[in-house]
Amino acid sequence: MPAAGSDPSDGSVAKLIELAGKPTLGERLTEWGSRPPGRLYIPACGVLGLVLLFEDSVPGGHLAAFSFGLAGGLFLAAMGALRFGIALSVARPVIRPHWLRWICPPLIAATALGLAVTGVPLQARVLSAADELLSLREGLTEGERVGLEGATTGSYALREVSVSGGIAHYAVEGAGLFTPAGLAHSPEEDLPEGVFVPGQGSRIYEHVDGDWYVWVDH
Repeated sequence: MPAAGSDPSDGSVAKLIELAGKPTLGERLTEWGSRPPGRLYIPACGVLGLVLLFEDSVPGGHLAAFSFGLAGGLFLAAMGALRFGIALSVARPVIRPHWLRWICPPLIAATALGLAVTGVPLQARVLSAADELLSLREGLTEGERVGLEGATTGSYALREVSVSGGIAHYAVEGAGLFTPAGLAHSPEEDLPEGVFVPGQGSRIYEHVDGDWYVWVDH
């Protein structure tokens, strides 16, 4: 028997209130989109930007960083577009008071892409390592190869250094998206870009700065 003074319908009423209080998926999306980008989204954009800059600083690219950056970039871009679209449609007044938080993600993306397109990360990393890389070239004769087994030189882990046709080639560990890549130093003449150079096998060169080039094995 129910206790005196208790209403048997209390439990069912409470259950109905609980069920009625659960927000729908649309309500959840609206509530989520009504908030500006928070403490997780903006730092995630910053981390992704650093990953993309690192990828651009590796000769010929870096497959793991490129894959992570591409997947992460598409995910964050889709999330940001969805959130901004919801805010514009149902919560436009929340945008202006928090405008700085709203513009941070696209600013981070634009900065990272701008630096990558101009080649700044690769140039900065190569020039900062130039002296150490050139020191490995000293004493090597034409046709000589020296294995380095991933030893770090000037922030690059190198597999080997070799000299061919007066050009010093540095094979960088993990460089190249699908084929081996590395750095080349040609102090005597400018190397043609985007074409096969006689005597250099299947390598194609791209100018970085000064006497420095990126080579990619095709």
